[in-house]
Amino acid sequence: MAGPPAAAGPDVGAVPFDVAAVQRRTLRVLLASQVLAGAGLAAGVTVGALLAEDMLGSTSWSGLPAALFTLGSAVAAAGVGQLSQRLGRRAGLAAGYAVGALGGGLVVVAAAVGHIPLLLLALLLYGSGTATNLQARYSGADLAPADRRGRAVSAILVGTTLGAVVGPNLVGTMGLLAASLGIRPLAGPFILAAVAYASAAVVVLTALRPDPLLTARALAQGAPPQAGADTSTGGQGADHAPEDAGRAGLDRPAVRLGAFVMVLTQLVMVAIMTMTPIHLRDNGHGLAAAGVVISIHIAAMYLPSPLSGWLADRVGRRPVMAAAGTVLLAAGLVAATAPAHSVAALAFALALLGLGWNLGLVGGTALLTDALPLRGRARTQGNVDVGVAIAGAGAGLGSGLLMAATSYTVLALSGGLAALALIPALAPTSLARRRARRNRHAPPPVADR
Repeated sequence: MAGPPAAAGPDVGAVPFDVAAVQRRTLRVLLASQVLAGAGLAAGVTVGALLAEDMLGSTSWSGLPAALFTLGSAVAAAGVGQLSQRLGRRAGLAAGYAVGALGGGLVVVAAAVGHIPLLLLALLLYGSGTATNLQARYSGADLAPADRRGRAVSAILVGTTLGAVVGPNLVGTMGLLAASLGIRPLAGPFILAAVAYASAAVVVLTALRPDPLLTARALAQGAPPQAGADTSTGGQGADHAPEDAGRAGLDRPAVRLGAFVMVLTQLVMVAIMTMTPIHLRDNGHGLAAAGVVISIHIAAMYLPSPLSGWLADRVGRRPVMAAAGTVLLAAGLVAATAPAHSVAALAFALALLGLGWNLGLVGGTALLTDALPLRGRARTQGNVDVGVAIAGAGAGLGSGLLMAATSYTVLALSGGLAALALIPALAPTSLARRRARRNRHAPPPVADR
């Protein structure tokens, strides 16, 4: 005798809507796009500071590319968030990647003709790819149950690893291609970036169906879409999930805490990462050494994501974020004390830097998503990523100025010490929540007679 059929979600007419199957498809599509986008992200990060120094003729401004494309990512984060809020994740992500591809192409043109104003504009546009690459992590959590959001976020982040590791190791090859075209070799990686971001845009636009955010809203309204349907309805009516009336479910302290953790981890990571290729070059190491170190760093930013996500779901968001502060401190100390001739020591420091960033991003993202109702979720997530990007922009610009005025050692040590602010920032919230739990279980006061 056959048993009862497995539950596949609510029925729409005679067609069951399998939420788990849609989530699995969403993660597969996002993983594919992240592999491509990771190559675009890593290629530009590896040589951006070197290209600026080559064209501007000054180490003091070698942090300018990181500042510009993180500033561009701030604008893009808000734009992608707003577009996702209205039209869904598919439209927002595809548009963001397309703008990043345009920026990468214009960097190549600017380097070919030696036009610095065009280079600055191109780097701003290129930052859109960086912002979109990070915004994709929210898409993986839209349909995930609350106790699996950390793992859903981490699955998207780990998809960046392959492209992010391959990208920097193609720096030499792309440089030869650029030279054969009569372009500065340092512009070569941006050719790869333009192609990679454009490909990611095509994958998202054609395959991210049904849209995860719009599907989650439809489910919250109690009217799930038909299996395989495209839920992109224009976003007007979809903003009104009943659970979100009056901003129900919004946890403002958790939103602020998640945002603070992501902002600070981004600031520390960008500051140290941006100046490491310059530090290597100043101590006699070639472009290949910088590519290897940045590859290891970016792998450490994304590869530990499954572990970070599992820990965030099992032991909690806050312990994972506290661990981020400790690991970033260790990264700063190792980078500050590493012998200048040792590529291995600097690679280890940058691996710790990437791991600390990953812990902070996964824990902060999961906490932020927990704290936000569906109404306005994408918009608020975009606004938080604006703050993350601005922190990165300031760190990218400030790191070059600080290193020119002092040394790489001072820069790395300052970043590590700044990360310590994460640990005390978490304690008051945790204590307040424990007190609130005790108060909920305490007997009610006896009324005065």
